[in-house]
Parts: sequence; C-alpha cells; structure tokens
Amino acid sequence: MLNVASGGAGRKLCTPVGTQVGYAGRVTELEKGPRGLRRGRGARERIVSASQQLFRDQGINCTGMDQLCAVAEVSKRTLYQHFTGKDELIAECLRRFDPDILPEVFDRTDLTPRERLLATFDVHAPLCPFIAAAVEIPDPGHPARVQARDYKKAFAARLTDTAREAGATNPEQLGEQLALLLDGASARSRVLNTDAFTTAAAIAAVLVDNAIPTAAAPVEQHP
Repeated sequence: MLNVASGGAGRKLCTPVGTQVGYAGRVTELEKGPRGLRRGRGARERIVSASQQLFRDQGINCTGMDQLCAVAEVSKRTLYQHFTGKDELIAECLRRFDPDILPEVFDRTDLTPRERLLATFDVHAPLCPFIAAAVEIPDPGHPARVQARDYKKAFAARLTDTAREAGATNPEQLGEQLALLLDGASARSRVLNTDAFTTAAAIAAVLVDNAIPTAAAPVEQHP
C-alpha cells in the first residue's frame, strides 16, 4: 500500500521518510549506540538508508549484513554499535516509514472527508513495506511484525475517523473495508505487476457513497 517519498502531496509511500545526517556539539543519548559508544558522524543514517534501499529492492531475507555494511560504507563493528542486530534494524526502518500516517492526505484541509478517503488510493507504491515484512518474517512476535501490525491498525483508525467525520453510518466498518481494499490492491499490483489501484479506487467510491447517507454527507465547498 503506502510508501512515502519526500514531502509534499504527491509523495509516494516507499521512500525513506526524511532523516538528518550529521551531528554537532556534545554527544547526546541519541548519538550513542546500544553500548553507549559514540556513533560515527552520519553512520547510523547511512546504515538505515542502505537498509531501506536494500530491503525494498531485494527483500529482507536476501539482504545480508556484509552487503548492508558495504552499501552503507561502515564496518560491522560500527553497525553493531548502533544496532544490536538485523531484527532491530528492520524494525527501525519500518518505524521511520510514514510515522504520521499519511498526513499529506488525512491532514489536508482543502478536501472534504469523503475526498480524503478516496485520496488514499492515489498515494501508493508497488508493495507496502509492512506487508512485505510480514510475508518474510513468520514470527508474529518479531519487532518488525509488531511494528507492521501497529501501523496497519493506526492506518485503519485514521480511515475510520475520517469516515465518521464524513457522516458514515458505520465508520468502523467502512474504515476496515477501505483498509482491506488498499492492502489487497497493493498485493495484487505486486503479483500481477500491474496497477490495481484504479479498480480499487472505483470500488472504494461505491463503498463510500453507500456508507454515507445523502442527508448526512457534508456539502462539498471549495475556495
């Protein structure tokens, strides 16, 4: 489903959310790895950036630590000063992905609630990284699986809140339907190597219109 490139309404949801490179001043707690050692300048961000790229392009299980270190241009010693292992690194990559839950759609004030619901189908990528992680990692208790589950629940909750604002008779049901439709479109697009979101958006419009009574729907006014 969602994969966010750099900021703006047109950004896609699979590029790493903006990170800061470089540090200044005294060593803060954030600049220390799990062993309390000083991090090399920019090393942590290079590790995360390389991981995001490799996990997206070739998958989690196909990415080894040696390759990751080579792409990030760090030693294994440096990597393990920042992260206890690959599991923590995977979870960190997911944590940084769309942390505010698609604000470029849900926080827009120039769209009505109904339009915001449908606009979620305009922002997508070949495969949602949370789905990809869940497919590759069988353990439901894995930190990345927990991160994926929390994100999917939070995303559905934002859909539900918007559906309620739009006047849906059963906002919880509509929110879950749209979340399922988005995830299904993401998976089907990947399997068939085609765009399934156009069809999904048409289905979503029917679901939204059926869920919102005409009398309850707010009047759509634009400046």
